[in-house]
Amino acid sequence: MTRVIHTGDTHIGYQQYHVPERRQDFLAAFRTVVRDAIDDDVAAVVHAGDLFHDRRPTLSDIMGTLEVLEELADADIPFLAVVGNHEAKRDAQWLDLYASLGLATRLDHEPTVVGDTAFYGLDFIPRSKRDDFGYDFAPHDAAHAALVTHGLFQPFDYGDWEASEVLEKSSVDVDALLLGDNHKPGKQQVDGAWVTYCGSTERASASEREDRGYNIVSFDDDVQITRRGLDTREFVFVDVELDAEEGIERVHSQVGQYDLADAVVIVSVDGDGEPIAPASIEEFALDRGALVARVTDHRELAADERKTSVSFADPDDAVAERVRELGLSGAARDIDETVRASKVADANVAETVEDRVRELVEDDPEALDSAGSTADDGKDQSLEEFL
Repeated sequence: MTRVIHTGDTHIGYQQYHVPERRQDFLAAFRTVVRDAIDDDVAAVVHAGDLFHDRRPTLSDIMGTLEVLEELADADIPFLAVVGNHEAKRDAQWLDLYASLGLATRLDHEPTVVGDTAFYGLDFIPRSKRDDFGYDFAPHDAAHAALVTHGLFQPFDYGDWEASEVLEKSSVDVDALLLGDNHKPGKQQVDGAWVTYCGSTERASASEREDRGYNIVSFDDDVQITRRGLDTREFVFVDVELDAEEGIERVHSQVGQYDLADAVVIVSVDGDGEPIAPASIEEFALDRGALVARVTDHRELAADERKTSVSFADPDDAVAERVRELGLSGAARDIDETVRASKVADANVAETVEDRVRELVEDDPEALDSAGSTADDGKDQSLEEFL
């Protein structure tokens, strides 16, 4: 039997809500996974991409991750991983740095055999490159096989690539697809193989209300997948539905029912009622010990979408009218405006848009779906080139 931890989407380096404590939380969650692996004496830790939150982690993120991987290596437990869309670079990947130090294995078309299971890997592949992708994997003599990759696969929500297509076209039979990218865990059987997401180890969005954790996958006579939770920073979700005569006092009353110490507090206001000042609610929560407080008044968002007045005297107005006709959400129109009206250099537009997307998601978790990009493979760079 081969028993491994299947994790991913650790997003180390994400300074969520612009507070350093959240940056530390993402590394701490990864450290907890590794120490669980050591305590349980698993055969390997399998990481399904997005080890880092972006392609430019800070030196402290790089060194902090290195220290965690050294703990794993000292316990003689291999770290097997692929590159996700968030962290991918145009040349060598950060995963290659850890591989060059003997702390990681970057999975590919060649089998990496641990126990009686062969592991293969695919880095994130954008839709535009999938038609040219080859499914030729080198053969193996192990009793079982698993393919680790990063992307949104059907039959799960938001999937844009059929898991059945990968299983059918693969030159080797695999018992399981171990996936990353979807932060919501889940498992299904497809064409006789298990297809499973491990979920993220920290909440990268306020829409991720479920507890965080990872999978334990056992390859024996059949494949067994169990779930283990992680003790992460408390998120307090307060959903307030206001009646016609209610206002800020009602919101304060609802928020005040919770222990907010060191928590991230997410308040959602809907219904009717009086106008509220989100800053007042955030201050109320912070005064009660919250680390972060964010308020979304969905009534204001709905009103903003109804306030559209267009004159065709200006070409920009014509474009805005056409965008409105497309039926995009308010958040999507905000991004369109960021791109068209940006005064930054073209090379920095993507970074500007990324910052704006993060702000929108923090304010309204359901405003946007995430997307990503990848980069070409590359290896054998020195530490100086990485840094």
